[in-house]
Amino acid sequence: MHYYLITGASRGLGRALADAVLQRPDATVLGVSRHATIEHPRYQHQPLDLSDIDAVENNLYKLFVPRPDASSLTLINNAAVLGQIGYFGTQKSEHFNFVFDLNVVAPAMLMNGFLAAYGNLAVPRTILNISSGAAQRAVDGWGAYSASKAALNALSQTVQKEQDLRGSGVRVRALSPGVLDTAMQEHIRAADEAQFSEAAKFAYLHTEGRLQEPEAVAASIVSWLRAPLPVGEGVVLRLEDIK
Repeated sequence: MHYYLITGASRGLGRALADAVLQRPDATVLGVSRHATIEHPRYQHQPLDLSDIDAVENNLYKLFVPRPDASSLTLINNAAVLGQIGYFGTQKSEHFNFVFDLNVVAPAMLMNGFLAAYGNLAVPRTILNISSGAAQRAVDGWGAYSASKAALNALSQTVQKEQDLRGSGVRVRALSPGVLDTAMQEHIRAADEAQFSEAAKFAYLHTEGRLQEPEAVAASIVSWLRAPLPVGEGVVLRLEDIK
């Protein structure tokens, strides 16, 4: 059995990834999110608020259980939050804790738990962190989000280097999926232009139908994960790199 643990599996890209994986008859998905929205015989759900770091720590043992029948094991850290859009000097301090806890601290804890449980196994193991193009450029009003995704990229590169040095065979990647038609985009389009200079650009992408459908992106990602590892593949990737 091929096991996938996907955070944020209740909606958006996470839901689409889970649905794509479940099309494979020899795959099981463990979805981690506050609410369950998938009913399938090979879908299991772990209710968990990933912004509650104490709860994450206390529930890790439920996620990384022994799986002696595993043909492969994949962790997809998909859950993330943009947070409040606004300039520095206008934000509440707790905003930064919230964004970094969900976007960086929780994924780091899950990566650590995954490697502690499965790092020495002989089957293929993959950690995929869903990143963002905002990790590599300055986006005004998105300070916490951009910085958290940049941190996730750095974590991915560090963990891959460690696994390479250990010779474990674990594959770690950070992938920017592009601009998707999700609830996050609705939040972006509602932003005040005084706090986000690119508001009109994102509204235009929606009006012109240029947002990617999560289902199509998920299909590309799952197909790539199933394919043989390309020689010389980098750690931080864009969707265009895997098609």
